[in-house]
Amino acid sequence: MSKRDYYEVLGVSKGASADEIKKAYRKLAIQYHPDKNPGDSAAEEKFKEAAEAYEVLSNPEKKQKYDQFGHQAFGAGSGGFGGGGMNMDDIFSHFGDIFGDAFGGAFGGFGGRGGGANRGANLRVRVKLTLEEIANGVEKKIKIRRAIPAEGLTFKTCGTCGGSGQVTRVQNTILGQMRTASACPSCQGAGKTIDKRPEGVGPDGLERHDEVVSVKIPGGVQDGMQLRVQGKGNHGPAGGPAGDLIVSIEEEPHEVLVREGSNLHFELHLSFPDAALGTSVEVPTVTGKVRMKIDPGTQSGKTLRLKGKGLPSLEGYGQGDQLIHVAVWTPKSLTNDEKEILEKLNQSDRFQPRPGAGDKSFFDKVKDLFQG
Repeated sequence: MSKRDYYEVLGVSKGASADEIKKAYRKLAIQYHPDKNPGDSAAEEKFKEAAEAYEVLSNPEKKQKYDQFGHQAFGAGSGGFGGGGMNMDDIFSHFGDIFGDAFGGAFGGFGGRGGGANRGANLRVRVKLTLEEIANGVEKKIKIRRAIPAEGLTFKTCGTCGGSGQVTRVQNTILGQMRTASACPSCQGAGKTIDKRPEGVGPDGLERHDEVVSVKIPGGVQDGMQLRVQGKGNHGPAGGPAGDLIVSIEEEPHEVLVREGSNLHFELHLSFPDAALGTSVEVPTVTGKVRMKIDPGTQSGKTLRLKGKGLPSLEGYGQGDQLIHVAVWTPKSLTNDEKEILEKLNQSDRFQPRPGAGDKSFFDKVKDLFQG
């Protein structure tokens, strides 16, 4: 099958700047990243195709040759990573910084993906967190079962590559001979192969063992976020480095608090006398109960703010607030005496609704919420 034009692959024009090419590749790399598309071979191929196109178009010299001669400038195998079969470890070691921040940041990047030996598979677990744990940050101990090198396993230097982990081949192109290096097919870049393995151990030299991993989860994480613990996945065969442990966050709903980003919401039900006369109430927060004053004449629908009683910002931009939404409770049934009292009160001019300029409408309140 013929290769697609590199500019077409990245979705840029021939006149695109280096920054535009980098942004286009980064977008595709994030979209088709194997950790976002586990087991999706089509996404993996698109991921490799985008990396190959970027490897050429991001290099001024290679880009010039490609613009002049197309894919023929790099021989039958094309130009991506020397024309050999695409290697995922090569992609991560070459371009991990391009998209590492999208998956890394507080959760670690892909810097641990080096070239060389076959890297082991990632392991994935889900961890449930309460709102209180999210507010304070927490350290969780997670039990996993991972593949590690068997005890007593020994290795020998690879006879194909002589321990270098690479094989070199020469290709004839219209520009002359081109020497390219790729991972050794015998040891997959490790530079060594298994010499002796204990009885009962498979050809990969790995055994499965239970292990408890301690994971520090920062405050402010959200449902669906993933944390990466480098080197705590399965080990690769023939002494290959370990993959990572991917920890997915699952946020448990709170009984009375509702989360919105770093802010929290709580609905406070007040009796009519308390709203009219004023009172003092206890309000639950993620750090314990807080007593707050309710002014006389507080209207139903009023929003009060507890500054700094929300959740921490994951980016370190301070603390959210807790918003208290007042709801004046109306009794659904009354005794004859209670009806008589309310009917008398209703005759008072003070009990007739007369909203003033300071009493905001529902739409004004919604606008204030969105404006912070």
